[in-house]
Amino acid sequence: MTSAQNRAPTVCSVLLCLCCIHAFWCAVFGVRFVAGQSPKPVFACDVDGDPSLAAFGFCNASLGVEARVADLVKRLTLQEKIGFLVNDAGNVDSLGIPKYEWWSEALHGVSYVGPGTKFSSLVPGATSFPQVILTAASFNATLFETIGKVVSTEARAMHNVGLAGLTFWSPNVNIFRDPRWGRGQETPGEDPLLSSKYASGYVRGLQQSDDGNADRLKVAACCKHYTAYDIDNWKGVDRYHFNAVVTQQDLDDTFQPPFKSCVLDGNVASVMCSYNQVNGIPMCADPNLLAGIVRGEWKLNGYIVSDCDSVDVFYNSQHYTKTPEEAAAKAILAGLDLNCGSFLGQHTEAAVKGGLLNESAVDKAISNNFATLMRLGFFDGDPRKQLYGKLGPDDVCTPSNQELAREAARQGIVLLKNTAGSLPLSSTAIKSLAVIGPNANVTKTMIGNYEGTPCKYVTPLQGLAAVVSTTYVAGCADVGCGTAQTDDAKKAAASADATVLVMGADQSIEREGFDRVDLHLPGQQSLLVSEVANVSKGPVILVIMSGGGMDVSFAKDNDKITSILWVGYPGEAGGAAMADVIFGNHNPSGRLPMTWYPQSYADAVPMTNMNMRPDPATGYPGRTYRFYTGPTVYAFGDGLSYSKFSHRLVQAPQLVSMPLEEGHVCHSSACESLDATGETCANSTFDVHLRVKNVGSFSGSHTVFLFSSPPSVHRSPQKHLLGFEKVFLASKSEAQVQFRVDVCKDLSVVDEVGRRKVALGAHVLHVGDLKHGLSVRI
Repeated sequence: MTSAQNRAPTVCSVLLCLCCIHAFWCAVFGVRFVAGQSPKPVFACDVDGDPSLAAFGFCNASLGVEARVADLVKRLTLQEKIGFLVNDAGNVDSLGIPKYEWWSEALHGVSYVGPGTKFSSLVPGATSFPQVILTAASFNATLFETIGKVVSTEARAMHNVGLAGLTFWSPNVNIFRDPRWGRGQETPGEDPLLSSKYASGYVRGLQQSDDGNADRLKVAACCKHYTAYDIDNWKGVDRYHFNAVVTQQDLDDTFQPPFKSCVLDGNVASVMCSYNQVNGIPMCADPNLLAGIVRGEWKLNGYIVSDCDSVDVFYNSQHYTKTPEEAAAKAILAGLDLNCGSFLGQHTEAAVKGGLLNESAVDKAISNNFATLMRLGFFDGDPRKQLYGKLGPDDVCTPSNQELAREAARQGIVLLKNTAGSLPLSSTAIKSLAVIGPNANVTKTMIGNYEGTPCKYVTPLQGLAAVVSTTYVAGCADVGCGTAQTDDAKKAAASADATVLVMGADQSIEREGFDRVDLHLPGQQSLLVSEVANVSKGPVILVIMSGGGMDVSFAKDNDKITSILWVGYPGEAGGAAMADVIFGNHNPSGRLPMTWYPQSYADAVPMTNMNMRPDPATGYPGRTYRFYTGPTVYAFGDGLSYSKFSHRLVQAPQLVSMPLEEGHVCHSSACESLDATGETCANSTFDVHLRVKNVGSFSGSHTVFLFSSPPSVHRSPQKHLLGFEKVFLASKSEAQVQFRVDVCKDLSVVDEVGRRKVALGAHVLHVGDLKHGLSVRI
């Protein structure tokens, strides 16, 4: 999500840097400083400063939100109302309402992307957690929420000193459908259940008020980009012009679940509509998907916002309407409440005066916006006298927050290959370590996009050098690695006790507005890896820093490369976390949240084909572990530990009988599925009990996955994830893990027209190598 005027969010203007030191940091690290920032937060209803404001009903905190909003709206002129339809919201001095900037970001920490949040000498940085794809790899739902709580605390602290807003357009919960997508790094991966649990958990962490008041918001989150958005710019196809042709089955089965969970389970305050069209209709102009589903069916308690300039995009780029007034009217009537950009500010008045839109529709939109600000306390006077009023600069970048960033990276790092006796390295046996590669000593690369200024950086080289003596050779000028400089790298590896190669990608390879066409390591990286591995005298550990998967078959099959780690973009403490894993201070437990495909997949499958399911007639292999039928480099859920874990089934039914009302057609004819509604779903739950044992010599965490393979009806998935639990087990210890399975929710499939059905027949439950047959009957 970017605006036309801010399409490169990490580039900052030296005009914002009022001394040469600040200019240096701006130019080198993309840090945006604001000097001389007022320490006063932005808020309305400053009754202490202007006692006359107490006469206004909307300033009376004892009234309900609905009554306060109605009182405010009736006091505004049409022109004033229109000023509240855009992210750079207008001020009404006579009512004590200041300008408010809606656009702030907090994807994995408070970000400087978007004009609503800034850093200054007062708060020079915020905790920068791993990019979302790596946090998702932890498969730890508690961690998702805990990170959200820390981010919202830092956001409130910055708000209190005038450096941040209260509305954050995060998280990104789009499904990582194609490995080439430049923004896959921002998402929780390819699985609808994992994405749903991440979405609702992170949103709760951001939003839930510590006073237990469900109608109050700590900060307001936003789930984006709704919906079926996952192409940025691939071979000339860009997001501003792309029409995603999606079956109703794929829409309801794959693309919608994370957004539904955001609203129903997370009670998110906002949903952002995306740039693309879905089946010929621009998302921000689709009354069925916005007003019908988000507002109507899911009952969003909050506002719907456009991706930046997307109303302008569907008028000027997609030519969906003939006039700008018609575009403004269609967007508002479809259910859009807030326009990131200026389009509605420029054209809504003419739409009303031209009869395309009633003023009551504008009232409805701004009422949703005002209600959100009311829930945030924006109209309750000085926030420093409210619940979070004591938070300030000392609550940002605390030692515990920074330790959580390190712990999150540790939990997400995935060990993909480990030849016996290779990892962990011994810090006493290893006297010298060669650290090689273009990502071996990076800083900003570690935090990915939608970033803020971190508290500090620990690079891979710094993390490893803190443990043993190191020799560092970049080997490539950058990740593009146009020419590998192998001589010095080989010399270092030949004389070291072990070698760590830190390779992969950065934002020049994958980012917003830029999709990959190639799944190999960029440039001559693989040549550098192979040549170094060939001369190394000790273990060779290949570390991949990236958002998307890579075709590293060459390394997987090379016996000289003893271990492979994927570290995502691991955040500000990434180097320390890597060292913790490599030297055995942390037993790796991360699992891949996305499939790693071979290059042949990218050669054969166009990004523009949105179908999830395979088509044997054309050879189309399908997408994600749920449907993909071809070979993989590594599979969804792959990940090794320094221990072995065993699973034993204690309890699970072999037969589940579904109740049917008298006269149901399935009593008299053969049925392959039942509608997952009504009486059929009453009391349709059962428990699965497992004993999990750590049979190894290392203590560590283990993710227990419960998968199901349903009967082959309605082109169902070959398997899908029902649940996951992360458990910590000391060496030789065991624990019981329980899953509650809801037949209508968990064992159902989506049929060809988008209806959820309970598949009758033989289901197979999987936990690791364990399989259990289960028959669902009427």
